[in-house]
Amino acid sequence: MASKPAILAEGLQKHYGKTQALAGLDLVAEEGTVLGVLGPNGAGKTTAVRILTTLLHPDGGHAEVVGLDVVKQADALRSQIGLAGQNAAVDELLTGYENLEMVGRLYHLAGKVARQRARELLERFDLVDAAGRIVKTYSGGMRRRLDLAASLVMAPPVLFLDEPTTGLDPRSRLGVWEIIGALVGEGKTVLLTTQYLEEADQLANQIAVVDHGRVIAKGTADELKAQVGGERIELTVKRPADLAAAIEVARRYTQGELQVEAEHRHLIIPVAQGAQQLSGVVRDLDAAHVALDDLALRRPTLDDVFLTLTGRTASDEEAAAQKTSSQTPTDTTTNTPSIEERESRPLARSNA
Repeated sequence: MASKPAILAEGLQKHYGKTQALAGLDLVAEEGTVLGVLGPNGAGKTTAVRILTTLLHPDGGHAEVVGLDVVKQADALRSQIGLAGQNAAVDELLTGYENLEMVGRLYHLAGKVARQRARELLERFDLVDAAGRIVKTYSGGMRRRLDLAASLVMAPPVLFLDEPTTGLDPRSRLGVWEIIGALVGEGKTVLLTTQYLEEADQLANQIAVVDHGRVIAKGTADELKAQVGGERIELTVKRPADLAAAIEVARRYTQGELQVEAEHRHLIIPVAQGAQQLSGVVRDLDAAHVALDDLALRRPTLDDVFLTLTGRTASDEEAAAQKTSSQTPTDTTTNTPSIEERESRPLARSNA
């Protein structure tokens, strides 16, 4: 008999007044894999994480983590999961070592065991040199590593990482990716919410695209890319007078709707076997004496998936995430926060 998934959500619903944050969300993550939950701001990603980590009760539906019901068996479940939210849940006035020791004591570990576990995690996350410094002096990347370390004090089999690299510089982001990869290599299951397309592409075994509180597409990165079409040859004609000849050549190869941007002398040619057909396009264009400014074979990206499914580009969402993360505590904006913004505020550590 097949074992149950490490994470299972069926028809999750959550309302805030008249606003529906989750509208029948379904998620499945098999043991020892990374499930990437991808979606724009306000899609319901953080609401789902809060339900799955017992911090919020659903209004409908059912969810289990490691076979335990997130509502009925919440107390038993909390020792089996770790959570790192969008804001590092660490005490800025304590040292890195003191933070990890404190988490261990909150788990009722004996003092000696808690101190030993803190030392092990500081070494693993390359924070030994900063162990005696107060966290207020840490960089964003160091705080994120400490937060991840704190979520692993009890070595839980399942981790929930809610946009763990938002606001980090590229080098720190790569460091977090390496840590996540190593954890999965040890057999841990990770649910990763993100707005970064490259992050999902790099880390996730399966991806669920969420919008308006429900999953609108799921599959591997390659499967999702295939949904928006295959490869395409893109070219820019050097001389406007040659555009008609270029279109005639393009029609011999197109496997879908040929896109013509006449103003920019640009053609997008959907093809089935791009590498093989590219040489034929070049040969025929040369025979027609069509000079080019640019020629490329492109494959669909997760950004294309994101745009096709949600009507928004990932770059817009990433910019919004960066803007949100860069706001200071003295920000006096009076705009009413979205559901996702309210849900993304500092979370209590679910396994403490």
